[in-house]
This record gives sequence, C-alpha cells and structure tokens, in this order.
Amino acid sequence: MKIIPAIDLLDGQVVRLQKGEYDKKTIYNHLPIDEASKFKESGFSHIHVVDLNGAKSGSFENLPIIRTMINDLGLSVQTGGGVRSRKDIDLLLDAGLNGVICSSMAVKKPEEWLQAIKDHPDKMILGLDLKDGKMAYGGWLETTDAPIEEFLNPMIEAGLKRVLSTDIARDGMLSGPNTEMYTDLMERFPQVEWIASGGVSNHTDLIELQSHNLYGVVVGKAYYEGHISLYEMAQLSS
Repeated sequence: MKIIPAIDLLDGQVVRLQKGEYDKKTIYNHLPIDEASKFKESGFSHIHVVDLNGAKSGSFENLPIIRTMINDLGLSVQTGGGVRSRKDIDLLLDAGLNGVICSSMAVKKPEEWLQAIKDHPDKMILGLDLKDGKMAYGGWLETTDAPIEEFLNPMIEAGLKRVLSTDIARDGMLSGPNTEMYTDLMERFPQVEWIASGGVSNHTDLIELQSHNLYGVVVGKAYYEGHISLYEMAQLSS
C-alpha cells in the first residue's frame, strides 16, 4: 500500500480543514515548499496536494507552488481542487502533474471527463467524496443522489484505473478511517485501485488499511498533529 503525504494549500499556506469547512481551518506551515521538502527527505517521491482556493474559485491560485514542488524538488504530485473542464486538465498536465483528481467535472461535464480518461487513463483520478452516503463535489458544498454504480461504471468502461475516496464525516477528525466503506467499494469495483482518504489517526489505522489491500492512503492531519511520524509512514509505504 502506498502512503501518500498530503498538503492542503489555502492562500499559499499549508492548512487542514475540518469536514471541508473553510471557516474551520488550522494553519500548519506558512512555507509549503519546506513541508514538501520534509516529505522528499523522508523518502517520499509522490505527494497529494489540494488547492483549496481552486476548489472554491475554479482558478488554480496555488499552481505556482505546485510547479516548484515538481520542478525544483523533483516530486511527483497528484492534485485536485478547481478542475472544471478539459482545458483545466490539460493545463495541469502541461504543468507536470502526475495525477489530476476530478469530482465536480465528473458530475457536471461527464463527456469531457470520460474523454480525458480515454486520453490519459494513467493520470486521471476520480475524487469520490461521500457525505452521509451521498456523493459530494464542488469543494464538498454540493451533493448528488445518483447511485455510485450509475456514476462509476461508465468511467471504468472508459479506462478509469484509480479512485480517491473520502468519507467527509471523518476527514480531519482523527476518528479512524471508514474501513467498512472501503472494503465495500473494493468488493463492488475490484478493477479499480482505491486510495483511502480521511480519518487516519495513527500507525495502527495504516496497518488496518494495509491489511485490506488498498492501493494507497492519503495521510494529512495525523502527521501534522504528531500522531504518526514520517519515518513510520515511510516504513509502511510500498
């Protein structure tokens, strides 16, 4: 299982939001490049970066910072936040992103999203965020009642390989990951590589997720709050 350290960017700072609420943020570092450097020095070559400004505005306000992580530090980066169209996807790929995470676009512009999957199957990542059992998008500000199968199956047919799924109720809460949710999703869609996000609180949680053979897990607040070290994360990562 791949352990993927997370950096959430808001106004050029490393932050974490509680359940995606912008008025409930904690600032962890005013210098995101320094934070990314720590990950590289600990042996991580791939990180997860969210542009929280972009998620609200649709403009990649933090892209210059992400470019520096790629070009100066040599990191592989998957990013989400603000992806609204195929033009946005192409912009991010041209900037050197290794993975582009989409949720809103998959709901609002499915034809463009499906074509992007066909053109770049190894770099498109669906952001499947669940809020009270419903799929959420638009910075978690909107939800849809569409069944997951109806939503996901056409993407799998188009070549989708990877899904990052977050239980919003647990994101930033350090309450433990929703292992049952991920187990269920893996059973229903075994052809997809599942990345867990939200709720990881300690080393034991990572071992638990690893035992269920997930493809990967994003770790954010547990690291920033000192509940798990970069050394422990690196030792578990495959």
